[in-house]
Amino acid sequence: MTDDTPSDNFEDINKVVSDEWESETTPYERVRHVVAHTYSPASAETVAEEAQTSPKTARKHLNALADEGFVGTTTGKHGGTIYQRSSESLVVEQAADILKHISTDELVTRITEMRDQLNDYRAEYGVDSPEELTIEQTNHSLAETDSDQSDVDAETLQDWQTTRRNLAFANAALSIANAERFVDGDARATDDSVPV
Repeated sequence: MTDDTPSDNFEDINKVVSDEWESETTPYERVRHVVAHTYSPASAETVAEEAQTSPKTARKHLNALADEGFVGTTTGKHGGTIYQRSSESLVVEQAADILKHISTDELVTRITEMRDQLNDYRAEYGVDSPEELTIEQTNHSLAETDSDQSDVDAETLQDWQTTRRNLAFANAALSIANAERFVDGDARATDDSVPV
């Protein structure tokens, strides 16, 4: 029997995967991947470390991604530029994913169902949003300690918020699908004029 432990016989799997990722991708691809999976603003140095490249190279690619609209930039606390995935690119990506999996007819049906659900929430609770309902309930609780009104459960509030978010993405997907029809030439004006 030898004194070798299993860790002595195998390379660090993280190092192997990291080296493989670096050899099979370009710095641009790695920077884009890191930004796509980063949920808070980050400096070029932070992105560079994660993307296994130099800060100068990361900054170059981050600026290119900003020009493309994939990344947004802001000024950090200490005056440096920080980078974050743009909300527009997230919406377009989500909309494209929806269109890949759902026909436009099904999308229209789902949009109608979500609108109906949101209208039902508004009618039932007498407010326009889950945030307003939370504020109303808090104010009511503070005003009356012996309240007969039951609190809305967290699951209902979350469902309301999720439905509202999903409707926004579905509307964006439908808008993109309609715009693509015009780009592809499927929707032509009946009098041979240019569509407005």
